[in-house]
Amino acid sequence: MDRSTAPTCSHIGMAVLFLLLPFSFSDDRLVPGRPLSPSSTIVSDGGSFALGFFSPTNSTPAKLYLGIWYNDIPGLTVVWVANRETPATNGTSSSPALSLQTNTSNLVLFDGDGRVLWTTNITGAASSAASSTGLAVVLLNTGNLVVRSPNGTTLWQSFDHPTDSFLPGMKFRISYKTRAGTRFVSWKGPGDPSPGSYSYGIDPDTLQQVFLWNGSRDSRPVWRSAPWTGFSVTTEYKANAGGVLYLAVLNTDEELYFTFSLSDGASYTRFVVTYSGKLELQNWNLGRCRAVAAKQLQLSSYSFCGPSAYCDITDAVPTCKCLDGYVPTANEEWSNGSFARGCGRRREAFQCGGPEFPAEAPSRR
Repeated sequence: MDRSTAPTCSHIGMAVLFLLLPFSFSDDRLVPGRPLSPSSTIVSDGGSFALGFFSPTNSTPAKLYLGIWYNDIPGLTVVWVANRETPATNGTSSSPALSLQTNTSNLVLFDGDGRVLWTTNITGAASSAASSTGLAVVLLNTGNLVVRSPNGTTLWQSFDHPTDSFLPGMKFRISYKTRAGTRFVSWKGPGDPSPGSYSYGIDPDTLQQVFLWNGSRDSRPVWRSAPWTGFSVTTEYKANAGGVLYLAVLNTDEELYFTFSLSDGASYTRFVVTYSGKLELQNWNLGRCRAVAAKQLQLSSYSFCGPSAYCDITDAVPTCKCLDGYVPTANEEWSNGSFARGCGRRREAFQCGGPEFPAEAPSRR
């Protein structure tokens, strides 16, 4: 979808306004000997995403972060941040810079005084496999920043190191061997990209559910998904009339992962863990030039649906449902949107037919 002609208007939604709107290169890549400074950005081929420096409006003195954002949405909406814990500042004699190192194939972020604030940390065979000729960093139109060797091999990619946003094409994974996996971590505040209190990941103990935690995974969970039963699953639902979202669960010998894609022509869509502790599906309808109200997927809080119930996110509007063989404990409350009492066993579930197990036991007199 060509978004280069998206109209300009007021932005409604979750985006935070920032200072520094730098001049954009027409190129989608960074090469050795051509560092990226705060006065410029690179833009993906297709124009969907930009990479550059930004600074929160309430930052005094100005803190600079290297990030990726939607390139043509009014109001800056950042989807990835490199130096969340180590913001840069302008030095006394020079500005921060992002440089691609030929000797190690690493992307390195230096502050204004030449100190290393962040690096891709490519090591071993991967770092030695590339030469300076043809080595490049490319910002893809999916929002993925990749370091490529001259033969096209991906040495590193930002999709393997997300911050708070789950984007189309990204793998939300966990390893069977190490139990290490993707973790999405919220911002600390609306203008503070540093790691916040909330994290979202696959439960490493069971590998069957996805949790939203307040703090570490040992803290009280805020939300959890329905258990995954071990089968490959693909679901689809409309994302606020902005297209169709296809969510898939895939299981290999080495890992389990979730991924999602969008139908052709769909507007920008992402899952994001907010600084206030919500998992949201955000969708921008560019035709009307506004951000469609974010859909809250966790139905408020952990245990919101009550005992023996779960939140079904495959419906157009996520809602609480009872497990098979269960019915709402309080029908009137359930119908009015109060699910705290959950579900109880359906009486018919205990009734069996046949000569050995009559449907109804004879009464005693």
